[in-house]
Amino acid sequence: MSKDKFPDETRKLLENPGALCNMVRRIAIEAGEITLKYFEMAGDSHVEEKADGSPVTLADREAETLIQIRLDQIAPGIPIVGEEAASMGKAPKNFDRDGYFWIVDPLDGTKEFIGGGGDYTVNIALVYKNEPILGVVYAPAKGEMYAGHGLGTAIRWNEETDSEKQISVRKSPKGGLVVVASKSHGDEGKLEKFLDKFKIDKLVKRGSSLKMCIIANGKADIYPRFGPTCEWDTAAADAVLRSAGGIITDLDGNPLKYGGSNPKWLNPEFIACSFEWFKIK
Repeated sequence: MSKDKFPDETRKLLENPGALCNMVRRIAIEAGEITLKYFEMAGDSHVEEKADGSPVTLADREAETLIQIRLDQIAPGIPIVGEEAASMGKAPKNFDRDGYFWIVDPLDGTKEFIGGGGDYTVNIALVYKNEPILGVVYAPAKGEMYAGHGLGTAIRWNEETDSEKQISVRKSPKGGLVVVASKSHGDEGKLEKFLDKFKIDKLVKRGSSLKMCIIANGKADIYPRFGPTCEWDTAAADAVLRSAGGIITDLDGNPLKYGGSNPKWLNPEFIACSFEWFKIK
């Protein structure tokens, strides 16, 4: 759907992505407050299991409901694909996959969250023509947020000081690359084989979409992901990384595309990077 077919308030916001991004940032903070309520609870009484065996918490579901309500309020008419709705078969089906739509992961890093680790995030992205054009990644337990809505707009916000700074990827250091890897997912054998072609300084393990955000923030260089992920796991951080001058591609060097071409909304294996890694394959 083109923006001309949306209600006036939605169309005006789409024409002012900076204002829209600020609104989405506030929504992410509100959703993050819900997750913190459960994060501070003892025990796992709020944890359930999905049909695929992966965990889900009441925090996931309540935060997604809040995000859906708020997005509909600020920009009515734009379809919303949320992880929890999709897992229950309730994702919108008949919408223009080449047009505007939101993709939401209300709590990325659920295992980290359940285990009491702070590397979990609230993720909200706006997609257009299969590309993430706006993204907000909020880590409530860490009090930090990353956002971007186009090249040169990426920022990191610190909750404690209520300050933000513009961020960008860094040039590859002469001493070797800082590699980011998942704490609990991925194929270690494939990772080692892939990294053989690079000079490596150190390997850092992080959870959730923060792995891509620290590349956007110039603190790491490359995140190879060998193993399954879904579009809602990457869309928001992909938008931030692109806004910071980075790139995320499949193993053939093609930028990730969004829109559910895979029935389960699965991504291909990918490389998130501060440089065009495929040119030195």
